[in-house]
Parts: sequence; C-alpha cells; structure tokens
Amino acid sequence: MINVTVANFEAEVIEASMHTPVLVDFWAPWCGPCKVIGPLLEKLETDYAGRFKLVKIDSDQEQQLAAAFGIRSIPTCVLLINGQPVDGFMGALPEGQIKAFLDKHLPSAEELQAEEVEAEAQDALAEGDLEGALDKLQQAVQTDPNNDDARFDLVKLLLEMGQDDDAKVAFAPVIAKAAGVRRLDSLQRWMTARDAQANVNDPDARAAELQAAIAANKRDFDARFALAQLLMAYGQWVPAMDELLEILMRDKAWSEDLARKTFIAILDIIDPPKPKVAEGQVPPEDPTVATYRRRLSSVVLS
Repeated sequence: MINVTVANFEAEVIEASMHTPVLVDFWAPWCGPCKVIGPLLEKLETDYAGRFKLVKIDSDQEQQLAAAFGIRSIPTCVLLINGQPVDGFMGALPEGQIKAFLDKHLPSAEELQAEEVEAEAQDALAEGDLEGALDKLQQAVQTDPNNDDARFDLVKLLLEMGQDDDAKVAFAPVIAKAAGVRRLDSLQRWMTARDAQANVNDPDARAAELQAAIAANKRDFDARFALAQLLMAYGQWVPAMDELLEILMRDKAWSEDLARKTFIAILDIIDPPKPKVAEGQVPPEDPTVATYRRRLSSVVLS
C-alpha cells in the first residue's frame, strides 16, 4: 500500500496502471468507515498477490486529486487500468462484494502468470535465446490456454524455427476460431503458404518459373499469388508483399479479396510486440510495417 500525493500521482497511479491495475482508496483520518475498509483492502492486496496495486489518497490533504476524480463521499475506491478509471464503488463494502468487484476487472492468477512468462519469453527472444523463449511460451500457453497472444507467439516461433509439425499441434486448439481472430487467421495463412511448398524440390527454379509466367502476362494473378506464397513460406516478407501489391493495383477484389487478406497476414506476422506506453503516447512502429501499411492503404483507397 502506498500513500499518493500530487507529487507522485503520475508515477504511482497513471504509469503503474499501464502494467498493473491500480485501486485508489480515497479516505480521511476522521472517517470511521475508512478505518474499516482500509485494512480489508490491504489484506486483499496481499491475497491477490500482485493482481492489483493498492494506493491511498487522503482526500483532505489532496483535495486537487479528490476533485479531479469527483469524490463526493468517502471511502470511495476507483480502479484504473491503462491510465484510465474503469470502475469504482463507495462505502465500506464487505469482503465478498469487494472481491466480486475486483474479479470482474482483474486478470486471473493464471492469466497474470502467463503474461509474466510471455514477457520473459520476449526478453529471451531479444537476447537471441530461441530455446529459452520457446520454453517460456510453452509454459505460458499451458498456464493459460485462452491466451491467444502467447499462442500466436508460440506458433510463430515454432514456424520460424522450422518446426512446422509442432506448430500445427500448438495451433490445433484454436483452429476452429481462427477465422474470427485475425492474428490466428494470419498464422493459418502462413502455415498454408508453407504447406503449399512442401513438394517444391527447388524453390529457386520454381520462383524463376513463376517470374517467367508473370513476365509473359502481368495479369497472371495465380502465378503472382503462388510466387507471393513461395516467398512468404521462406520468410521473404517484403518481396511477397510487393507481389501482392501488384495484384491489388490491378484487381483489388481478386479471388475474394485473397491478396489483401494475405498482405495483412504478413503485416501481423512481422509486426513485433509493442511495449505499453503512457496514456496519450503512441508506441513505436516497425519502419517496414509502417511503410507497407501506408502502401496498402494507398492502393486499396485509390
């Protein structure tokens, strides 16, 4: 539990809530109900083991903060997530009601553990430790099977490591919902592209054959798409997107929007994880992703 003032409000509440939900307890020394709920909130912070952070604001001493939150009576508790108030309650509620309030908004212990392990996996990737990252991502998915972000990263890493069969096994539990979850759909399109090359003995010869067909007929979209899939299968993302753009410039709706959907899939795959940033700030975007997003918009909207 931390006592917050105007001086440390930004760091202890706004910035902290970008990573962990923050429960703000507005109280005053003379308030009887505050003395009841205060120890209960501290107990719950311990019981919830990092699922939320508790801070206290003396509404008499910090009237500017109390006014900013529109506090009219105390005790009042306000929950902030990602820099924004999301919910709150007034009065000294019993423990059961406070727990119900918290459980409605907070990640489960399993989700929190999976997020922590996934963050460790990203650190391992940044250090070039692929095996370590793979182990962490497998742990994250086992801990929270519904964590689609962790599963996306796991399947992506397995494909990057050439472990396609393992990637398909890891993807199998979500295959039924892939069509409705864009990033999962993107992974499936990548796996399809890799499967399409399974019987290609000489990728260079196949690429030359397709390029010859395109040179003979620039509107041979089947050849262009096959070349894009070949390039995609081997991680040659920029040339693959260039071929897909050539299709889109000539026929935006070709084959039920297949070129655009595949282009977006590549952007999803190559877009690196973005760090959380303070409210009002924009996370940095990968230059290649930014460039090709603009090119796609330009072609589609022209």
